[in-house]
Amino acid sequence: MSERDPEGQISVEQRGHLLLIGIDRPEKRNGLTPQMWDQLRDAYTRLDDEEELRVGILFGHGEHFTAGLDLPKWHERMKAAGSAPRESSRVDPTGLTGRTCRKPIVVAVRGITFTAGIEYMLGADIVVAADDCRFSQLEPKRGIMATGGATIRFVERGGWGNAMYHLLVVDEFDAAEALRCGLVQEVVPAGTELDRAIELSEKIAALAPMAIQATKASSRLYALKGQEAAVSEFQDTQRKLANSEDATEGVASFVERRDPIFKGR
Repeated sequence: MSERDPEGQISVEQRGHLLLIGIDRPEKRNGLTPQMWDQLRDAYTRLDDEEELRVGILFGHGEHFTAGLDLPKWHERMKAAGSAPRESSRVDPTGLTGRTCRKPIVVAVRGITFTAGIEYMLGADIVVAADDCRFSQLEPKRGIMATGGATIRFVERGGWGNAMYHLLVVDEFDAAEALRCGLVQEVVPAGTELDRAIELSEKIAALAPMAIQATKASSRLYALKGQEAAVSEFQDTQRKLANSEDATEGVASFVERRDPIFKGR
């Protein structure tokens, strides 16, 4: 058996149109190192680049999603740069700045899901949580603040009061509370969360890829720039979709009463 890299790794596995991306450092509760952050960006960029890939699934190996950043390995970089570096050439897994992923991303979380773990799941599109999840945005306990999106997306999804309660009290909360706040979309028995995430991803991957990506892009545009900006692109986007091979296949499958077979063209 080969010795594991103490800096951890991000596993990547393609299953048909799906790309499974795994946080793989279970001996350290999947604490994220700079090396793992770089590999995570590479995996997200592959998902975005390869047309055959339609949906990404992010999960953690072992009993926990992630305890967040391995702070001793990040401290010097934070003092110089402020947070994990972002760039425009590769996809940012938090979806905050620069290049974002066009493809849907489903996240399966279980056990400890702290700090950056919450921000990665909020930077994705759909979250399936195990019923043993433990969430905490505990940066202020370490003298820093969350800079991966929690201060923004927790407010968007949970409302001001819920966000401030958990971000300022810095408590630990469970999957039921995360569901109440809208941070996760489903809670399932521990050990089944990845299977459920794959099931949902397969349903998405069976749909027309261009239409799915356009839907995500429209919703993101609304979140960033508001209703007027999103509505202004409806007509052009719909025209492009209606002239695609997939739209022709969609109509044909409707007329012929069969399941469509989409090719992303």
